Amino acid sequence: MQKRVKIIKIAAAVLSAATAGLFGMAGYYSSKLPSTMKAVSSSEIYVAEYPELSCTDTRESVSADMLTFPEQKQVTFSLFGAVPVKTVQVREQSPIVLAAGGTPFGIKLLMEGVMVTELGSICDKSGRTVCPAEEAGIKVGDIIRLADGKKVTSNKGLQSIISASSGEEIKITAERDGSEFTVSLKPVFSRATGQWRGGMWVRDSIAGIGTMTFINKQTGEFAGLGHPICDSDTGELVPLHSGEAVPVELSDAKRGEKGIPGELRGVFSKDKTYGVLYKNSGCGIFGRLTDDALEELCKDSEEFPLGYRQEVSTGSAEIFTSVSGHKPEKYSIEIERVDLNSGDSTKNMVIRITDDRLLDLTGGIIQGMSGSPVIQDGKIVGAVTHVFVSDPTRGYAIFAENMAEYLES
Repeated sequence: MQKRVKIIKIAAAVLSAATAGLFGMAGYYSSKLPSTMKAVSSSEIYVAEYPELSCTDTRESVSADMLTFPEQKQVTFSLFGAVPVKTVQVREQSPIVLAAGGTPFGIKLLMEGVMVTELGSICDKSGRTVCPAEEAGIKVGDIIRLADGKKVTSNKGLQSIISASSGEEIKITAERDGSEFTVSLKPVFSRATGQWRGGMWVRDSIAGIGTMTFINKQTGEFAGLGHPICDSDTGELVPLHSGEAVPVELSDAKRGEKGIPGELRGVFSKDKTYGVLYKNSGCGIFGRLTDDALEELCKDSEEFPLGYRQEVSTGSAEIFTSVSGHKPEKYSIEIERVDLNSGDSTKNMVIRITDDRLLDLTGGIIQGMSGSPVIQDGKIVGAVTHVFVSDPTRGYAIFAENMAEYLES
């Protein structure tokens, strides 16, 4: 009898430990899943990275006013179909098919206002050293919109206003961290230059090379880069006033080495354009192609449906990119990590270049390849965004759905 009781106690302990383990695993999976997902249909949703999770549609038990968006449904993921893990809202999307990019392009941005990149002291006529901008409360990274009531669009324009002040105070309207403020700037007459100065250096434009991620052939819109264009001195996102995408003729691909990032080098076209840029966001640069550019870039392009984050898994994939010539080529990669719960970050995946051809040409990921689309299981699932400086064969990628959210149409 005592032996039987002992066996029952042991069995109960084992069952209790197994149950605790299952619910502990459920907690782990819950932390890995986002609270909201996008999908073409909530009834067909799955998580490629975690095939052990099954999904049950619970939309009938939820009223519309409980959801963030009216078109959202609600599903519950369970471990092995038995242990509930997490209830997730699913925002259903219309199917979208996109032309894969991979083409490098030149980026020309004119800022909305001018960005303060540096402050500097000025020696006035009496030999006194002073920085008017600093005394006014202006800081590096501020975006100056108005000076003396006039719209500021260029470095030259701001300096003209300061030069014409004859030392009288100028009202400066600027933006910092999304908030607008006004200060009084009192220019100083520089003994060195013989002009009135404000004690600051500003930037009004920026240029670089990136790669197109995808094109919506129906609207002519395109997305590229996969990360924001930021000022090289301040690190701040560049506010876009207007911009242009132009063809670029690649001249060289500087090979990346450990500790030294490589880069694409090329020359911008002087007499040809791809179209206008209308948005510089945290998830990339966005624009609209001319009819001629749309026809040219989509002529031989491959089309893929947009893949959502839950459809991405670790394993083999491809990127489309161009590091020599103009036409994009396919190169094999490995997706090493997928972070489904990383929000709208540009670092949703860790990828590794495995294609010997690309490794021989560039050593891995190099600057200018940002935006190269990631293709897995016949879908556009992401874009290259960053390189690991310590290991150029590896880097980050963004989910394609994060970029698609910024398309205007």
